[in-house]
Amino acid sequence: MFTDFLSVRWRKSANGCLLNDMSHTPGVRQAQKQQTRQALLDAGLRLLEHQNLSSLGLREVTRAVGVSPAAFYRHFPDMAGLGVALVGESLGSLHAVIRAVMAETTDSAGIIDRTVAITAEYVARHRPHIRFIARERYGGVQAVREAIAAELQGFADEVAAGLATQPASKGWSPGELRVLAELYVDHMVMTAAAFLDVAPDDTAGLEHLAHAARLRMRIISIGRAHWLDPQP
Repeated sequence: MFTDFLSVRWRKSANGCLLNDMSHTPGVRQAQKQQTRQALLDAGLRLLEHQNLSSLGLREVTRAVGVSPAAFYRHFPDMAGLGVALVGESLGSLHAVIRAVMAETTDSAGIIDRTVAITAEYVARHRPHIRFIARERYGGVQAVREAIAAELQGFADEVAAGLATQPASKGWSPGELRVLAELYVDHMVMTAAAFLDVAPDDTAGLEHLAHAARLRMRIISIGRAHWLDPQP
């Protein structure tokens, strides 16, 4: 075993790390490629903490990672492509969460409490991602705006599907349920952005904001309950 180890040829990478011939195997190459891609995404997100995507330069990102611009193009077609990938990374995992919340209970108050709690927790864990979404939703990069809109439309689809199974939706048209779902989604996006303005350690401020978010959603629910009432 030891002699086999010694027989492997070693070489130095550009940053001085030792690499061996095993790094040329397909599995290792794929892992290294994925690591570089993730490093570019992480660097981009970090640099976007204080600026818009439209003002961020490609070389600024590659310099932060320590790779060439040519290496960037092996992963993304341009900076807009990196932005679109960040949208998926920021919001993609929430689809399953939304479906689970809608399936857990048909109780309106329970859904409201759970939704606000999940939003607060997600923002606490992913502040840079949510800040990126809040800033770029109406930013200067069309492809990213469209990607965010598509994700939010997907959320609305899932909420509408969940609402349709609830007894309170009896008599509602699909179009009406869709509008209600979009109202809920827009409200939670607004709430997520508001959580960013409260310091993570400001417990009282976070609870005040969560209470206000729950109250607004309950007001929407009251309107829903009386939507089909006979008009005077």
